[in-house]
Amino acid sequence: MTTRSLVSLVSVAALYIGTAAAASTRTDMLVSSDWLAAHLADPSIVILHVAANRKAYDAGHIPGARFVAQGDIAITRDGIPNELPDTENLVKVFEAAGVSDNQRVIVYSDASVLPATRAYFTLDYLGHGDKAALLDGGLTKWRDEGRTLTTDVPAAAPGHFTAQIQQNVLTRMDQVKEVASKQAGTSELLLDARPKTDYSGEKGGHIPTALNVYWMEGVSRENQALKPEPELRKLYEAAGITPDHKVVTYCHSGMQASQAYFTLKYLGYDVSMYDGSMSEWQAKGAPVEK
Repeated sequence: MTTRSLVSLVSVAALYIGTAAAASTRTDMLVSSDWLAAHLADPSIVILHVAANRKAYDAGHIPGARFVAQGDIAITRDGIPNELPDTENLVKVFEAAGVSDNQRVIVYSDASVLPATRAYFTLDYLGHGDKAALLDGGLTKWRDEGRTLTTDVPAAAPGHFTAQIQQNVLTRMDQVKEVASKQAGTSELLLDARPKTDYSGEKGGHIPTALNVYWMEGVSRENQALKPEPELRKLYEAAGITPDHKVVTYCHSGMQASQAYFTLKYLGYDVSMYDGSMSEWQAKGAPVEK
């Protein structure tokens, strides 16, 4: 074997190993109801029930869970819905819920998983993603399994939360324009997480070059728990979303895209989210494909 051939083989092997490593499942991002039930009394864990309103929380929530309003972590700015608030305000929200730097945060929601995945994205942006996880199946699965619920509101001592902003988590409109202007097959991809009718143009259209996987295709219809890992990989790879690409997720306003963001990160992808999504894109007159 020639030196050149050996170098080529080593390079290919290194590329394969790097891709495989990048696609390793981040199992610590997801916890089961069994796991949480066994850790309810763990003082190093903070459980957050995130939702648009308190109705389900007040009717019966997971013991020890603290309520965080979706509107406190996703605001309307300049007419664009579901934007990240200022860092200072986000820190106040999580500190008020009792979150400190050294604590693991388990997030869940009730009717829809989206407030919880949005909370995960927010914590990831603030530099706390490696200590955050999603309760698979949320309150629906917990309730259906007949597990304990309570109406007691726990007294949460204020936490001490230090933001360490991860700019790579968030993609801005000018960066999306750069990705959209590139030819197919480049190292970066746009993923539209909305229903196919929204993507195709029946109800609007999509950002040029974007691929489409509706976020609900990757979850159970019963409780929105994630489908098994092999099914998720097959789903995204069949659409051209492969782990050798950096992926930018978007939707209408950054809610559906947060679930796609969570799922791809869970699968080991290099992923970020365009928070402004189609709301900002169309408001500013950017081109749309149908």
